[in-house]
Amino acid sequence: MSEIIGLVLPFFGMIFLGYAVARVTRQPLEALGWMNTFIIYVALPALFFQLLSKTPIEKLTEFTFIFGSVFSTFLIFALMFVISVIASRGEVAQSTVKGLAAAYGNIGYMGPGIALLAFGEAAAVPVALIFCVENMMHFAIAPMMMALAGSDDSPPLAVALDVIRKIALHPFIIATAVGVSAAAFEVRPPLPIDTLLDYLSRAAAPCALFAMGVTLALRPLRRLPPEIGLISFLKLCIHPAVCLVVISLVGNFDPVWVYTAVLLAALPTATNVFVIGQQYGVWVERASATILITTVTSVATVTMLLYVIKAGLLPADLFP
Repeated sequence: MSEIIGLVLPFFGMIFLGYAVARVTRQPLEALGWMNTFIIYVALPALFFQLLSKTPIEKLTEFTFIFGSVFSTFLIFALMFVISVIASRGEVAQSTVKGLAAAYGNIGYMGPGIALLAFGEAAAVPVALIFCVENMMHFAIAPMMMALAGSDDSPPLAVALDVIRKIALHPFIIATAVGVSAAAFEVRPPLPIDTLLDYLSRAAAPCALFAMGVTLALRPLRRLPPEIGLISFLKLCIHPAVCLVVISLVGNFDPVWVYTAVLLAALPTATNVFVIGQQYGVWVERASATILITTVTSVATVTMLLYVIKAGLLPADLFP
């Protein structure tokens, strides 16, 4: 257990440092803008490119694995959405954000850092593949459901074009596409550029975690949603369990890939859920509270999950 604590302490410690520094210095949230720009447009894309471009192309075409992971996320979204629609008697917009809160994990800021710490560079490819395909799904679900709910008055063609634009121009997805192409054609950047990309890659995880801590500190906890217990349970416990079951059903995969998918499924609610709520003016304060509560709770749940994996208590295939 001490090994696991030693593994997660630096990871969650960076989030705590960001939280503590934000509380002490009391800088406005806008001051984080350039760091977020660096993380999203430079550091994390460099990390994805470096890891994918050096991976044999045959490892980048595990479509069955991708389907299993992403389908499990969709199942959690659908479950929470249906529960919320029934409880609210047809409220689609709020139910969409609640569904995303239960299914959309912080796989961008937290995923690469903790997966690489836990499982080494072998986890890089499944992280990048899951991240890109899951984000495509979330980028599509949010505007479609909001259009159905009447919260977005844009015509259907405009909604579709906006979805395509967000997917095609997202820096992580562009970096992944370029990395996969480089792997396919065995292209390697010149040494000076490769060195620069390495520097940027190493900055990705600590900067992302620190920025996340700052963001949590500067979004005060005002109202706890009554569904917080259910959402937290679905996100932190049921989601990884469903992920393991679905992946075990659809194929036999490298244990590192399976455990990486399960770990990503166990991560807390993504900060993008707050952004989506804010964009449509739906469930905004409660989305912020959900992110904070699931992040704090995940210190215990993720630590326990890693202990179970590292101790050999969790099989990588439930149906060998």
